[in-house]
Amino acid sequence: MPLYNVRLEMAREPGFPEGNKNRGYLLVLPLGDDMKIDGAEWKKQPEACTVERFWDGERAELGYLERHKKGQWVFDYDFDDDEDEESGFRLGEHSFNKGEYVSISGHDGKMHTFTVVAVNPAG
Repeated sequence: MPLYNVRLEMAREPGFPEGNKNRGYLLVLPLGDDMKIDGAEWKKQPEACTVERFWDGERAELGYLERHKKGQWVFDYDFDDDEDEESGFRLGEHSFNKGEYVSISGHDGKMHTFTVVAVNPAG
């Protein structure tokens, strides 16, 4: 499985004109040649596709990349609680190349934009 370690950091937004490198995600994603999430590869080993949310010194949250029943990709931190999921805006259509932007709806229900700051093969 072509797994990659991906680091996302908050991009500029109101309240953070320079962005915030202390808010973001560390992801392990199955990426295809186009650097987009490869759903077929995810199905082979979903437990390997992890998420670590870091947020200004709060305790890190650990979870998994999941495919919601409606087809969208979400970050799921508790399988028994559908309210804890964070969804990405068209996450399956984004290329995870360094410098690209990704929007994720956080726990606060607001959409935040993140910059892909690092992408490296896992392992």
